[in-house]
Parts: sequence; C-alpha cells; structure tokens
Amino acid sequence: MISYLLLYKILQLFIVLVLGFLLVKFKVIRESDGTVLSKISLYMLMPAAIINSFDVELTPELAKGIGLAYIAAVVIHIVLLGIDAIYKRAAHGTSAERASVMYSNAANLIIPIVSFVLGEEWVIYSCAFMSVQLVFIWSHGIRMFSENEKFNIKKILLNVNIIAIAVGVVFMLCGIRLPVFVKDITSSLGGMLGNVGMLIAGILAAQVDFKKMIRNKRLYLVLAMRMIVCPAVVLVILKIIGSFAGIANAENILLVSFLAAMTPAAATVMQFAQLSGRDADFAVAVNIATTVVCIATMPAFVAIYSM
Repeated sequence: MISYLLLYKILQLFIVLVLGFLLVKFKVIRESDGTVLSKISLYMLMPAAIINSFDVELTPELAKGIGLAYIAAVVIHIVLLGIDAIYKRAAHGTSAERASVMYSNAANLIIPIVSFVLGEEWVIYSCAFMSVQLVFIWSHGIRMFSENEKFNIKKILLNVNIIAIAVGVVFMLCGIRLPVFVKDITSSLGGMLGNVGMLIAGILAAQVDFKKMIRNKRLYLVLAMRMIVCPAVVLVILKIIGSFAGIANAENILLVSFLAAMTPAAATVMQFAQLSGRDADFAVAVNIATTVVCIATMPAFVAIYSM
C-alpha cells in the first residue's frame, strides 16, 4: 500500500516538473526565475516545514525514535563514504559524479513525500537525516569540488535548515507549542515545498541538452549507482539496524531514513558544480535524470523493504 501511495505522490510531483519545463519552453517565465524560487524554498518553505514537524509533545517513545533516526542517518552516511571511496578508485569518478552518487535530494523531497505517504507526524524523523546530511555536505561534499576548502563549522551552524531544526528541538524540549494561527501558516507553507521543488527541477530541465545527455555513458553509471546500488546497500543496512532496534514503530522510522537515502541526486551538488566550474551541465543532467528514474525505483524499493 505504501509503495502505491509513494508512486502516486511521485507522479504528481513529476507532472509539476513537466509544467515547470513547459513554462520555460513557452517563455512564460525565464530560466533565471528558478533562482528566486530556490531562495523561497530554502529560506521560507523548508524552515516552516521543519518547525511544523517539531510541534509535537515529546514522549519517551518519540525520543527513542529520534535517537534511532539519528543512528541510522550517521550509519548510512558512513556507508556512503565507503561507496564513494570505492567509486572514486574503481570508476575514476569526477567530483560531480561522486557527489551525485553519495548525496540524495532529501532536503527538497523527503518532507512532502513522508507527510503524504506516512503522515505529518513522521516528518520529524526525516529531520535527523537532513541535519546529518548537511554536516557531511558542507564538510566532505564541498571538499570534493575544492581541495583547499576547509571544514567550515560556521556555514553548517548558520544554515537556515539547521537553525530551523535547532529552534524546533528547543520548542519541543521546552514544551512550547505553536499557536493555532502560526501552526496553520507553517503547515500551509510546508505543504508547498514539494511542488516548488519540482517547479525548480522543471526550470532546470529546460536548460539541459537532452540529446547530449543520453549519449553520455557516464550518466548511466551514475544513475545506476545513485538509484540502484546505494539504495540496495542502504536497505540491507537498515534491515540489520531494525533487527536490533527493539522499539515501537522502528520499521516506519527506518523507512523514513530509507526514503531520504534513495531520493534523486542532491540539488546542492548542482550549486557546488556551478560555483567551482566543474561539470555543472553534467550535475544538472544527473539531477533531472535521477528525478525521472525515481518514479520507478523508489516504489520498487519500498515494496521490497515492506516484504
């Protein structure tokens, strides 16, 4: 049942991507408008969705669940580091390839997907994956594109999503609940996150040379690694963790982590590639291609996970 709900939601989001693509092709909007939408998504929609997810009563069961989600997120990223090391040595992967393989687009897609498939009360567990991923992206990820880039704790701590998570955690620990009026606003803004993210992807797709993209054999290698190999390895890891978890709802909590790990390539990779001048077009092509392929791979892996 969950895999069917997931397929339904992904198809909805894909249609929004196509609409974004058509808006650019018919010159209703410009390609540069995607930057404005990205800022709206990053600085308003995502923080609202995160804060809204923490507007719950902290119970011992919830605390254990969040702890399990953080353990899973850390283990997943350590395993992905190992996959990256193997891919770098065996396939001589470029920075854009390696980052696209390792980092998923959890920040943009996991909240709308989890809220639709499992319910808003499960979104809080996705924040564990997102916060761990942000630390890895702004340390290991950014060094893929610039060897001289040092670990920047300031960029991590001042990231708007980390701030939103910190605010949400403080509110939850202190028992501060959002007023109904504010709760409705954060819930409404958070509900826009998936559609706006797909509009941005559609605008980016309008800039891709698809003929050139499908002729690039490296693209298919990255696709296989990001959408098949990494999810398969993560599935095995989460099943092992789940067998030792011993807490209520462990299966669904780990499913949230699994969904986050098998989303398409991270949009942040495109930004790093563009800023460093390293394979920016390829990074965009991978993002679009993995977004299309996830229509089939994500429901299939969820079905396997649920067996």
